[in-house]
Amino acid sequence: MILVTGASGNVGSALIGLLGTDALAAYRDPDKTARAIAAGQPAVTLDLGKPETLPPGLAGVDTVFLLGAISPAQTGHELAMLDAARTLGARVVKLSVWRADEERSPVARPHRPVEEALRTSGLAWTILRPNFYQQNFLAQRSIRAAGEFGFPAITAPISFVDAADIARVAAVVLTTDGHDGRVYDLTGPAALTYPEAAEVFSSVLGRPIRYRGLPDEEARAALLGRGVPQFHADALVDVARAYRTGGAGTVTTTVADLTGRPASDLADFVRRHRAVFG
Repeated sequence: MILVTGASGNVGSALIGLLGTDALAAYRDPDKTARAIAAGQPAVTLDLGKPETLPPGLAGVDTVFLLGAISPAQTGHELAMLDAARTLGARVVKLSVWRADEERSPVARPHRPVEEALRTSGLAWTILRPNFYQQNFLAQRSIRAAGEFGFPAITAPISFVDAADIARVAAVVLTTDGHDGRVYDLTGPAALTYPEAAEVFSSVLGRPIRYRGLPDEEARAALLGRGVPQFHADALVDVARAYRTGGAGTVTTTVADLTGRPASDLADFVRRHRAVFG
């Protein structure tokens, strides 16, 4: 059985959809667990912050998809799950972040200790390192309301990747052989600057969409105003600083190589979510 942590997130929920009843969906909220079970999905309630809840939930599990929520406690939570997986001898596929080995951004820093622990764990492991998610655009309600979106100012291109493609790669890695000890960098099929992304939105939606590069403090305030937790807002702004002039523009063919289908480009993503963007 494959345990999928982070089952309610963008990647985790898509992965559950691909794996179906071959996966055991892990939720921290018991109400979500109950709803999943009622819908016919094997599910369990786990709290990575409470290690004592982990061993009972791992009964019958031989593979773990490891995805901890972004928080100051993320490293400790993931290491606790790794310890539980080690007692079972379970294989671990960890969802990390872009260039986590370099600790270039604050979002990357919580992942590096877990990656290092995996390498020395004696377990079979695989690491997935996706670039910026295309799903970050879904939180930009101003695209629909005002024909614009705002992010912390970045002038360099970014190879945005669809969370659905990350899930497709994860499904392949979790269910086929030949991936042990591998690190996969995941991107979309092209690198775009934010103004170029605005041109894609304009073309697909048939109306002008513009990008506003926000000063860091204005961007932070906007994120907090949308209900983003303080830690997450600070991290997103710091990521922008890390990649402001380059470092996120590499394009890989890993999605296509592993799944046999090309990665979705931004135009595909906008078309699929046209109802959100208006």
